Amino acid sequence: MEQVEALMAEVMRETGASVGLLYLLPPGDRLLWLTLLSGVSRQIAAPWSRASVDTATPVTDAMRLRSPVWLESREEVARRYPQLGLVLPYDFMLAAAPFLSGTLAWGGLALLWPLGHPPHLSPHQREAVTTCCRRTAGVLQQAAARGDPLLPPEEPRYLPNLPEDADPAQAVAALAFTERLPTGCCALDLDGRITFINSAGADLVGADAATLTGRRLWEALPWLHAAVSEEGYRAALVTRRSTSFTATRPPDRALCFRLYPDGSGVSVRLTPATRQTAPAQAPSSGESVGAMGLYHLTHLAAALAEAATVQDVADVAADQVVPAFGPQGLVLTVAQGNRLTIVSHRGHSAELINRFDGTPVTSDTPTAHARQIGAPVFFPTFADFQRAYPGAPRYDTRSSWAFLPLTTSGHRIGSLALSYDQHRRFDPAERALLASLAGLIAQALDRARLYDAQHTLAHTLQTSLLPPALPHVPGLDIAARYQSAGHGMDIGGDFYDLIHIPTATTAAIGDVQGHSTAAAALMGQVRTTVHAHAISGTSPADLLARTNRLLTDLDTGLFTSCLIAQLDLAHHHVRLATAGHPPPLLRHPDARTEVLDLPPGLLLGIDPDADYDTTGIPLPPGAVLLLYTDGLVEIPGTDIDDTTAALARHLSQARTDNLDRLAENLIRHAEHSDHHHDDIALLLIRRAPTSD
Repeated sequence: MEQVEALMAEVMRETGASVGLLYLLPPGDRLLWLTLLSGVSRQIAAPWSRASVDTATPVTDAMRLRSPVWLESREEVARRYPQLGLVLPYDFMLAAAPFLSGTLAWGGLALLWPLGHPPHLSPHQREAVTTCCRRTAGVLQQAAARGDPLLPPEEPRYLPNLPEDADPAQAVAALAFTERLPTGCCALDLDGRITFINSAGADLVGADAATLTGRRLWEALPWLHAAVSEEGYRAALVTRRSTSFTATRPPDRALCFRLYPDGSGVSVRLTPATRQTAPAQAPSSGESVGAMGLYHLTHLAAALAEAATVQDVADVAADQVVPAFGPQGLVLTVAQGNRLTIVSHRGHSAELINRFDGTPVTSDTPTAHARQIGAPVFFPTFADFQRAYPGAPRYDTRSSWAFLPLTTSGHRIGSLALSYDQHRRFDPAERALLASLAGLIAQALDRARLYDAQHTLAHTLQTSLLPPALPHVPGLDIAARYQSAGHGMDIGGDFYDLIHIPTATTAAIGDVQGHSTAAAALMGQVRTTVHAHAISGTSPADLLARTNRLLTDLDTGLFTSCLIAQLDLAHHHVRLATAGHPPPLLRHPDARTEVLDLPPGLLLGIDPDADYDTTGIPLPPGAVLLLYTDGLVEIPGTDIDDTTAALARHLSQARTDNLDRLAENLIRHAEHSDHHHDDIALLLIRRAPTSD
């Protein structure tokens, strides 16, 4: 890890970045982990400490696109990454770049600059970022090859950002200088903790330096408005600009706090506020949840809004709550029938989870009890926990617990259990924050359960309309795949089929316009019609013409593309006809791949008198024929001829000894485009090389 730290320190020096975040993707994992950070605190970085590779963040996008991502303005950040723009509404610029070696992505790097930075990276800066990523990928690849991969720690590590070769004598002189100043000054580290305050500063705030040192400014001074002081501290660190706020020290002494940030912390100058400066009002009861709590709560709400399934919600909750809100352990349960099923957890052993998974909803456990009464239950100490549940074992070093019901629209759908290593008072502000947190998760879970139910129903309908299995045809190797677009509740009209009779084998692939149950129902009718005509031995052109007349009679308002391939195995020949469908690809035995140019035909369902042409081509042993729907090649804003040619090049370079693996390879090729917005159906047919 020392090599990776040195590379990150070097790129930050060479580029002048004010903030750096380095992420690693453990081998075989789908979760990106924040491993090193510099220039900001763990609290500020907590919402992005873990991220699924499937989510949209600058680093994950850079990994998918295999190229850097550059954001040059606050508006661009908000437009492309609303979550990031929502919780960090400041002026900064950002670059993200991936760690790549061959086809593998090992993680990525994000660098931030204040707005004063030029709108583009200089050639020297670009080269520094490229070199860092290339060398980091090499280090990670070598470690993995040795069987000792570099794995991220549970908590990200700070990369020191301190002046080199500091002179102790200068430090002593600086302290003496500050003590002679008539104005107050103090230093905060990246976590906002006071590392030094001079005598004048301590006098102004009415506390001694020993009491203040080591505590966060807004926690050490209860009369500070936390929402103002935390926001000022965070804005100063992210933007690297000085900020200021005022506050009233009881009973009526107004003070001005001016913050001067750099990569190692914040210097604060304290002076009496002028009359023209209106002091910030302190909260009347001390029950504010604080700007940092609202910051994390806002990010959690934005992340949950994008989570679709129950598992998505569970993963987002676990990945966000543990690093951002302070617990060391989390267990999220939902009620299924008369049992509480654990859907996500962090910080607990598999043995403990297995022990409590499936607990009856009426059991005498704090998780079940919180759900039953519909109110949170807090245990500030282990003694409090034991009084309520005598004989309860202590898990590791956990000392405090919070059990929160997940309730929405009057329905108690589950519970959330949080555990802490240190004693917590759970004051009213924190209880309100945790209640809000549980409410957000409950609403997201309720929505996700409906999504899952509808998705299951749609998937069942979709798969029931596709052939359960393809027939075995001597002399042919066959593979088929259907891949949904992965978003939305609607189902599509993509279909494929293979019909074998003694005199011929017919392959069909098609796509009904739209994504709805109407499209799926029409797809079933089209497939049935094609199947019936193929069994009777109808030629490809006649088969399309007859199906077209049926669809125009139905007058559904939906159009269908379709391609028919009729194989004559005895003569190594295939006859094809198309109704507005993407052209098939033919990979020859020598790996040369061509896009077959067929006479275009009108989509089915438009003109009852439309004619279709049949084209015959050789199909020699070892050749591979690919039929597919447009989801495999269609990328918004890109010419489909270019993407089809790219697919042909990919097919020519792929291994074809196993068609099932080839089918998965082609699906991955489409997904890597980062624009997979449509369903995909494909059918691979190979004339066996040894067949007569």
